[in-house]
Amino acid sequence: MKIREWDHSLKVRLIGESIMNITFWMFFPFLAIYFADEFGKGKAGLLLILSQLFSVIANLTGGYCADRFGRKRMMVLSSFGQGLSFLLFAFANSPWYDSAFIGFFAFSIASIFGSLYWPASQAMVADVVEEKDRSDVFAVFYTSINIAVVIGPILGGIFFFTYRFELMIFAALTCFLLAFVLFKWTDETNPRSSQSIETENRKWYDVLVDQVKDYHVIVRDKIFMLFIIAGVLSAQTFMQLDLLIPVYTKETIDVQTIFSFGDWTLSINGERAFGVLVSENGLLVALFTVGISKWVSRFYAKNVFAVSSILYAVSMWVFGLTDWFWGLVIAMVIFTLGELLIVGLQQSFISVLAPEHMRGQYFAAASLRYTIGRMIAPAAIPLTIWAGYFWTFTIIALLSLASAALYYYMFILYGQQKAESAPR
Repeated sequence: MKIREWDHSLKVRLIGESIMNITFWMFFPFLAIYFADEFGKGKAGLLLILSQLFSVIANLTGGYCADRFGRKRMMVLSSFGQGLSFLLFAFANSPWYDSAFIGFFAFSIASIFGSLYWPASQAMVADVVEEKDRSDVFAVFYTSINIAVVIGPILGGIFFFTYRFELMIFAALTCFLLAFVLFKWTDETNPRSSQSIETENRKWYDVLVDQVKDYHVIVRDKIFMLFIIAGVLSAQTFMQLDLLIPVYTKETIDVQTIFSFGDWTLSINGERAFGVLVSENGLLVALFTVGISKWVSRFYAKNVFAVSSILYAVSMWVFGLTDWFWGLVIAMVIFTLGELLIVGLQQSFISVLAPEHMRGQYFAAASLRYTIGRMIAPAAIPLTIWAGYFWTFTIIALLSLASAALYYYMFILYGQQKAESAPR
């Protein structure tokens, strides 16, 4: 499905979110370094776990609200809320006031609003795109994110540590602009918008009871629950791109020569090395997402999911075995290949499992792979104090291998379910 054939709301989102993502990736990869420097690795890891606990709750609430209040409304509200959060972050890093704790609080609030945005945005794609084209559309959005991952960290390496106040002001203004664009030029796509809570005149506790009942139905979906559990285990690997890996590169790479020609040498320190690794990841994803998504569609999904997790595990072992810059570059290639294999397949698989009237909640529940994963993943930072980097990377690799086994088992059950429900 070509972009010119997309619903106009998706075209507007693609442009607006691309600009927002570039801004976001100018500071997000460096937050783990910032908080570890300010609070220490142990306390920073615990605080990051706490902040993501609230995001888990917000994520589920976001799915419910996307189905009841509408996709557009939740996306506009979330974008505006993130803008306010980044303003507070800027204040906490301003020439007049400096507080790492308030900065952390602002980041936590921004994460909550981000968790409210995600289910509505994913459900909107499922609302307006036919099942056969969803994988391609999700892949295009993912590619746009990773173009931002290429550009953002390079700019962030320049601005975050020197011009943090100005950068956060820019991020806030970008969020406000995105909220305005979504409000002005997107349509509501929720098939149940006519049944919104506002028109039902019901008590708040009735709504809460219904929400619990709806998620109870999702929990009873065995295949979907295996998908979430396997995703949480796998997330312990790829979440480290923003948590353990930046701290690791900062501490293990002092100043290292990466290229020399005659008397001319090019050197890099840990912080800049991490920026290069993130940009490498984003560049590879931007270049190869669509092509690899089409290529893997020829293979059995259970094999693709399992191989993806195995590649994640291998990349973690390679990271833990080297502090050589080019060794880290090779590890990132393996890491990115694992990521690319399942970019479009995951979202497409969710949309197939989800009933139309519960798409928002299914996408929200599926996002628990990331929110719960992100809640647990910061534990890797204090774990390095007790176990060291090699064994920390090894533990994460073993979790990824466990996710490969669960994915494989999940697809066996899914195949049996399809066979039983097929007409005879």
